[in-house]
Amino acid sequence: MSRATALGFAALLSSLPAWGQEAPPVVQPVSLASPRSGAVVLRLGGYKPLIDEEEGLGGTPYEDFFGDESLLLFEAEMQRFFYQGIGTAGLSLSAGYGEKYAPARLEGGAPAAEQSALRVIPLSANVFYKFDYAAFEWGIPLVPYGKLGLIYTPWWITKGSDTETADGRKGNGGEWGWGATGGVAFMLDVLEPRFARDFDTDIGVNHSYLFAEYTYADVNNFGGGGLNLSSRRWMFGLALDY
Repeated sequence: MSRATALGFAALLSSLPAWGQEAPPVVQPVSLASPRSGAVVLRLGGYKPLIDEEEGLGGTPYEDFFGDESLLLFEAEMQRFFYQGIGTAGLSLSAGYGEKYAPARLEGGAPAAEQSALRVIPLSANVFYKFDYAAFEWGIPLVPYGKLGLIYTPWWITKGSDTETADGRKGNGGEWGWGATGGVAFMLDVLEPRFARDFDTDIGVNHSYLFAEYTYADVNNFGGGGLNLSSRRWMFGLALDY
C-alpha cells in the first residue's frame, strides 16, 4: 500500500464515530411561530334593546325618549383556547358598555333642559368554536365561528344627575339571559406575511383578524319580567391571537 493510500485510509477512519459512540444528533427545524393560548377581541356596534316589546307594558318608552336610534355599544372579550386541532375551541368572558342620551320630558311632554340617559353594561360568559383549520393548513383567510353564552346586564336610567325613570321611580337593575353569535373573520396575515411574523416575534401576537358578527340575545330574566334588554345586533371589530 502506498503512503498516500495509507494516509487517505487513516483520515477516513478518523472521521467515523468511535465504536459505541452515538452519532451527532440531527438538528430539527425550529418553528418561528409562538404557541397560541388565547385571544383579545374588541368590537363596536349598535345596540337597540327591545324594551318596547315587553308584554303588558302599555307604551313605547324607549321610542318615546330615544326614537328609533340604537345605543353605541363597545365590548372587550378575553378568550382562552382549550382545544386546537380541527379548529379552535374554548371559553371567554366579555364586558361592554353602552349609553344613549335624550332630552328629559316635562309633565306636558315638552323637552326639558335636563338630559335622560340609559346606560347598560352587558357581561357574558361564552363557549366558542372557530374553524381556522382551513386558514392555517390551506391558506384560506376566512374563519367562520360561533358562540353561545350566558348574559347578565346591569342597567340604570338617569334624569339629570339622578337615577330614576321618567315617572320618578328609581331606575336601575340587572337582567339575565342568553345569547348566540355567528360571525366570520378575515385573517390579516395574508396581506403582509412578513409584518405578521415580526408582530409575533416582537409582541407575541400570532394572528390578527377583522370580523363581522351577528348576535341574537334574549335578556329578559328568561321571561320572568323586568326591563327587556334583548337585542338583535351586528358588531364589527378586531381580534388578536396570542
